[in-house]
Amino acid sequence: QVQLVESGGGSLQAGGSLRLSCAASGYTSTRYCVAWFRQAPGKEYEGVATIDTDGRTVYADSVKGRFTISGDNDKNTLYLQMNSLRPEDTGMYYCAARGDSQCPNIPPASFFIHWGRGTQVTVSS
Repeated sequence: QVQLVESGGGSLQAGGSLRLSCAASGYTSTRYCVAWFRQAPGKEYEGVATIDTDGRTVYADSVKGRFTISGDNDKNTLYLQMNSLRPEDTGMYYCAARGDSQCPNIPPASFFIHWGRGTQVTVSS
């Protein structure tokens, strides 16, 4: 059974940095697409960044140049380094995964099969 567990969220002022982690277990696929999504109160899920087995990354325009997605296969962990944070980055951040697939450009949330429970990021001005 696949499990995804996020950590690293917190509250901070605009301009600061955070690194989110997503620990994965139970994964058996050799090909995968994994992503970070976020959801602000009252809003839809927003795809933030994706990375696939080939190491190809795609970012939402709103985070390009500020966020970096990466993975450590030895630790089965996905990361999201977030720099120059803004109040509009506030939300619950989730990692999501789908095995046996590469990533289309920022797929919709419905594309992903496995989800973590999220970690809250709050950025104040």
